[in-house]
Amino acid sequence: MKKILLLLLTIISVNTYAQMSKSYLPKPGSITGKVIDQGTKEPLPYVNIVVKDAANKLITGGITNDAGTFKISNLPLGKSIVEIQFIGYKTINRPINIARKNKKINLGTIELAEDSSVLEEVEVRAETSSVTQKVDRKVINVGKDLTSAGATASELLNNVQSVSVDSQSGNISLRGNENVRVLVDGKPTNIPAAQLLKQLPSSAIKSVELITNPSAKYNPEGMSGIINIILNKNANMGFNGSLNTGVEAGHYVRYNASTNMNYKTGKVNFFMNYGFNGGDRYNFGFVNRPGSSFQDFVFKNDNESHLVKFGADIYLDDKNTISLYTTQNWFNSLATGRTLIKDTSGTITSNAPNSQDSESKNQVYNFNYKHDFDKDGHNIELEATYSRNKAPNFLRNQDLTLASTDRDYKLLNYFNDINNDGKNLLLNLDYTNPISENGKLELGLEYRTNRTDNTNITDQERHTFTGTTITGTTPIGNSQFDYDRKIYSGYANYGHKFGKVTMQLGARLEQYNIEGNFTGKNDNGVVETKKVTDDIFTIYPSAFFTFNPNDKDQFQLSYSKRVDRPNIQQVNPIREWSTPLITSVGNENLVPQFTNSIEFNYTRKIKGGSITFGSFYRNITDVISRVTYKDPTDVSNTRQILTFQNFDDTNAYGLELSASYRIAKWWRANASMDVYAQKQFGTTDLSNPNAPKIEVKNEVFNARISNSFTLSKKLRLQLFAMYRGGNQDIQWKVDPMAMVNLGANYSVLKGKGNITFRVNDIFNTMKFQFDSSNPFTQNGRFRWESRTSYIGFNYRFGGGKNRAKSRRRRDDNEKQGGGGFM
Repeated sequence: MKKILLLLLTIISVNTYAQMSKSYLPKPGSITGKVIDQGTKEPLPYVNIVVKDAANKLITGGITNDAGTFKISNLPLGKSIVEIQFIGYKTINRPINIARKNKKINLGTIELAEDSSVLEEVEVRAETSSVTQKVDRKVINVGKDLTSAGATASELLNNVQSVSVDSQSGNISLRGNENVRVLVDGKPTNIPAAQLLKQLPSSAIKSVELITNPSAKYNPEGMSGIINIILNKNANMGFNGSLNTGVEAGHYVRYNASTNMNYKTGKVNFFMNYGFNGGDRYNFGFVNRPGSSFQDFVFKNDNESHLVKFGADIYLDDKNTISLYTTQNWFNSLATGRTLIKDTSGTITSNAPNSQDSESKNQVYNFNYKHDFDKDGHNIELEATYSRNKAPNFLRNQDLTLASTDRDYKLLNYFNDINNDGKNLLLNLDYTNPISENGKLELGLEYRTNRTDNTNITDQERHTFTGTTITGTTPIGNSQFDYDRKIYSGYANYGHKFGKVTMQLGARLEQYNIEGNFTGKNDNGVVETKKVTDDIFTIYPSAFFTFNPNDKDQFQLSYSKRVDRPNIQQVNPIREWSTPLITSVGNENLVPQFTNSIEFNYTRKIKGGSITFGSFYRNITDVISRVTYKDPTDVSNTRQILTFQNFDDTNAYGLELSASYRIAKWWRANASMDVYAQKQFGTTDLSNPNAPKIEVKNEVFNARISNSFTLSKKLRLQLFAMYRGGNQDIQWKVDPMAMVNLGANYSVLKGKGNITFRVNDIFNTMKFQFDSSNPFTQNGRFRWESRTSYIGFNYRFGGGKNRAKSRRRRDDNEKQGGGGFM
């Protein structure tokens, strides 16, 4: 009996050990191979290698490297199926049998043949913006958005979830906050964001990345996060390209044209983009101060923009890659307008035409070298970027109701000859090492320097006072400032995977030094130099946790610390004209505001699409807010000063919901909605320390939906609708806005050409309408050419095949931070 029990225990133990071995012990098998294009014999990187068991259940998988090779380890004994799949190619299945005597199997060279039907389907899906949720960002592929055809980046971003662009000022906000960092191809620019977005044609843009809670690997500037605009860049085999041209009509007619070309041969890929956008733009509005005045505004902007990007990727060998590119951007604008001011009887008290003739020449030069070590994912990358922006502006302001002998003549009849020259240098070194099967270490160093030189030659004058009595006028005189900023930083990130949970902890250390010198006349007519210096050392921690309980659900929790440093316009104490009744001036005593941000996201994959829910909470210290108060030098009590000031700490929070769903084979929809809330602070009299502080709680609701309809093999439609809820700040209470756009695309020339037609703001509902009681009771409305129609033509040429996946991982937007975003 004892022998029988012992035998049973032995059998049970052996079986249990076998089961444990099957589940927990290392699996002995591995497969290797190389994947190439059947026609060109070129290696294919980033091909999916999927291993399944006899029941078609997924076992494991991997991808090919830049040389097209792959190795997959830890495979179980027995028969399996290897599936080789890549977009645009026919899938290949290879049966394998891993035996104890044959644990390592070499599949040799596998040739993939193209699948034209798959390629056509990919093209169809690309006709509307698609959203991809990645670990630390959302990627919105907008390159073929029908309702953005022929537009500028400013108009295109208004279609992107969580983003809003003020059509009057051009200011961009993310999650209801204007403290956002805008990058182009992962690099900062010298151009103010509002101006930059007007210069970039939508046809030059491939995708937009929203990085709302960046890790320590990223530059910490921007309270609400980073918006990264990715420009087009091809990497197809042979010579390939596309041509785009179109006409947009509203109040005026505008033109646009672009081309996107590349030539890839051997180990070198040359690429070039060119985009043009030109024509007049019109907007108008009024500001009414009951019982005081009525201001009537008309503006016309004649803009012309040229954008060129060209460079080369040089694949020295399987482990070393060099990339070089330059972006050249020329922008010319002649803005003319006039302001009529009437009193309560309707009499014109001021007829003030104005003009601004401005240029912007921006140059960016980039060098990138990457070395891959033998271990997969082990690499080091060096990047250098130099950029320069020259932006001369000549402004003339007049008041035709005044004679040259009037006391106020030089206050309102003057010119500003302004020259801005900005230079940026960025040096980056990033190192990545998968130190274990589940752990990865990332280290990096960075040096940034920014210098801006500004001169302002003017004949403007201001009032001089004796007590509260005007005794004359004093020339403002010429002014200049130079502003230097140097930042030294380093970061460390460590990521580790614990089963279904992935963790990443990091910290960024930054030494921030600035020195600014502002020279000009003060209110008493005395020339003085104001010096601004700052020397701050800060640690920016971050933490990210991702939980994937299954293939359909993903939970993300993240934390980061960020900073908003005052920009040059906010600290420049030299007065600038804004309108006949508003003067803007900076505050050289501003200090940075810091933000601690917590974010939670949940993504659910469903049949035909996905749903994402997100929420965030931000605590902000030393809040920088806009300040508006009555101009103390104005005895008429009608003019006001616009500036900035630090205030108390505050909190901001919000909820977001987005979904992508294929309702039917011919109908796909993307929808999003968001709600934000934040307290804002201000004052009506900066010169009076006892003046009451204004506190405003701003709550905003926004919603967007984009529908794509495939009516036939050649005809597609897109219907887009947007609602932007009313919002409130210290000065304005703004009414809601809404817009409906319709676009259509018809394929011609055997699929190589497309004719695009769109109508934006069909019901002409977009307008900026506001009320205000601070510092004056007033209301107003501004409108622009929001209702426009567009017709365009696109033609693709070249004999090369789609090899966009063969680009370096950085250029396919797969890199999780690093040099490009520092």
